[in-house]
Formats: sequence, C-alpha cells, structure tokens
Amino acid sequence: MTDLTTATARRAPAEEVVLLAEDGTAVGTADKALVHTRDTPLHLAFSCHLFDDAGRVLVTRRALTKITWPGVWTNAFCGHPAPGEAMTDAVRRRGRHELGVEISEPAAVLPDFRYRAVDASGIVENEICPVHTARALAEPRPDPTEVAEHRWVRPEDLLAAVTAAPWAFSPWLVSQLADPRLAELLAPR
Repeated sequence: MTDLTTATARRAPAEEVVLLAEDGTAVGTADKALVHTRDTPLHLAFSCHLFDDAGRVLVTRRALTKITWPGVWTNAFCGHPAPGEAMTDAVRRRGRHELGVEISEPAAVLPDFRYRAVDASGIVENEICPVHTARALAEPRPDPTEVAEHRWVRPEDLLAAVTAAPWAFSPWLVSQLADPRLAELLAPR
C-alpha cells in the first residue's frame, strides 16, 4: 500500500452532518471535516448545558487542538446529529463522547437557536443549533482531545463572567445567554 492508502485506511469513518436550506429543511449531508471552512454551509447542530444536583452549570474549555475556538470557555458540549439520528440520542451520544458522562433526558430550551460566527482563523460556524439542558448523572471525565478543563459554576457567576468578558467565551454561548428563555433558567432562585 502507498502511504496515502495506508493513511486513508487508518482514518476514522467520516462524521456526516445534515445540510439545511434557509428554512431549516434538510437538503443533504456532507463530511463534517469538509464542511467547516471559510464558506460553511448552513447545517444542523446542537448545544447542551449540563446541571448538577446542586443547580450548578458545567462550563468547559475547548481543547487547544480544536480547529475552531481553541482554548475558549463554552457550555458543556456541542455536536451534530448524524443523518437520521434523533436529536436526544445525538445529545446523549456526544455527552458520553466529550465528557464521559451519562445525562438525564435532554430538554430543548431554545429549539430555534441559530447563529453564524467567524473564528480568528477565518473558519465559519453556520448552524441551526437547538439548545438543550440536561442533568449530569455522574461526574464528567472529559476526553482531553475535546476538553482542556471543566468547572461547575453557579449560574449567576457564569452570567456575570460572560457579561464582564464575552471575548473569553464562545460566541454561541454568549448569544445563547442573551436569550431570555435560557437566562431565565440560569437566574438565581
């Protein structure tokens, strides 16, 4: 085998994302590795905010090896449902993959969240990205290729930090927290 053939044979199967029309209807699929570029087509994703039994919310710092927003603090995890995969199944799958944790039933709190953001490297995120909340059923054991650090914080402390230094957080987290529906869930009780 040639070096290229050997490398291709060892490569993990392509992770497919669902491509979307402007109205949110599925129009096809594409290899995730090829989608996130400087001209990223609209596609389906999700975000999840995890809570613990004490009412704290999990924030994670993206691994320094991530292609987009390396080292930036964000919500617990994000991902993309595979073609034909139920959204709640995708959220659970990604929680296991990134954080090594089982979660309670994910609830869509911002089912219509959509954003477009450009990383410092020029790579574009362009997603319809329903936002979910769930409860962690155990302490996270993050995959270091995904998550550099993680912290449980009081929701009001997260809101204060994002307000004081939005540049230190992912643009999708800043936008999500600006939505009153999510801010209400994080408000002190």
